[in-house]
Amino acid sequence: MVLPSFIAIEGNIGAGKTTLASQLAHDFNRRLILEEFSDNPFLPPFYREPERYAFPVELFFMAERHKQLQAELAQSDLFTNGVIADYIFIKTLLFARNTLPEEEFRLFSRLFKVMDAGFPNPELIVYLHRPVEALQANIAKRGREYEQEIQDDYLANVQAAYFNYFGSQKDLPVVVLDLGDKNFVEDQGVFQRMVQLMGEPYPKGMTTVLV
Repeated sequence: MVLPSFIAIEGNIGAGKTTLASQLAHDFNRRLILEEFSDNPFLPPFYREPERYAFPVELFFMAERHKQLQAELAQSDLFTNGVIADYIFIKTLLFARNTLPEEEFRLFSRLFKVMDAGFPNPELIVYLHRPVEALQANIAKRGREYEQEIQDDYLANVQAAYFNYFGSQKDLPVVVLDLGDKNFVEDQGVFQRMVQLMGEPYPKGMTTVLV
């Protein structure tokens, strides 16, 4: 199975993107880029009081993502064996659109445009889609205390932001893998089906596939 050299795995909170990216990198000997989010000091209070902490939490995420991608993607030998990342930089803007009031979002967008320059695009974006109920079940299962406050409406809004963006995406192929509540870690048949789908050619824009 031949996969694109640079794949970005995306998905809502609890979709399994980091787990999938790690498994793919291991199985296909790819360089792995994982988002570093656990050190965001504003994240726990944000889930309790989102209106108060939205701007600092999003600004911290943007700065950290930019720093990490700038360091990781600048390496000359990066694409020798291929790259698997568990996020794309545009998610910074998608989450901010969902959490910030209009005036703050306009300011945030100006900062984002300055920072969003020079990164190579992935050859394929893979979005793991699950219903909110399945996301909440996964969130509960992994037991991060600060995530237990996440509301269904927040997850639904994040999901809508992704689909709005992918629906307007004309420059890159995006494959949406509709997983439902399937467990690709415990069911190797599901995982192999996902790998097979990622190895197929896709046109630019969004394609949705039921796994």
